Amino acid sequence: MQEAISLTGWPRLSDYALATSIGRVVRFLALYPEPRDIAAFDRHYFEIHVPLVKRLPGLRRYAVSRNPSSLRGPGYHLVAALDWDELAALQKDFASPTGEEVGRDAGLLQALCPGMSTQILELQDV
Repeated sequence: MQEAISLTGWPRLSDYALATSIGRVVRFLALYPEPRDIAAFDRHYFEIHVPLVKRLPGLRRYAVSRNPSSLRGPGYHLVAALDWDELAALQKDFASPTGEEVGRDAGLLQALCPGMSTQILELQDV
């Protein structure tokens, strides 16, 4: 089993490339079904939530897919994938004052989009 690499400091592409090159990444996945008011949800998500989340220092990558195609199961309005190098970095960010603010804002998003779901995935290449 490979040792986890601890990376400190502001996210840099080279650090993220190193973490992914050893086949490990922690991904926070958010699945948003169609919101009650699409325009209000999109406005809040992209104008308020995204800039707030991007302030988390351990965040390495933030990607979204609008109206993703569903092969099986329910469809979604938006899927967001956020990556950290390791679980401890994600936990540290979520416990920070900014992380707590993100959590409160996620509650507002849930009011706009009931049925949203989030998952934490510890990914490892196989």
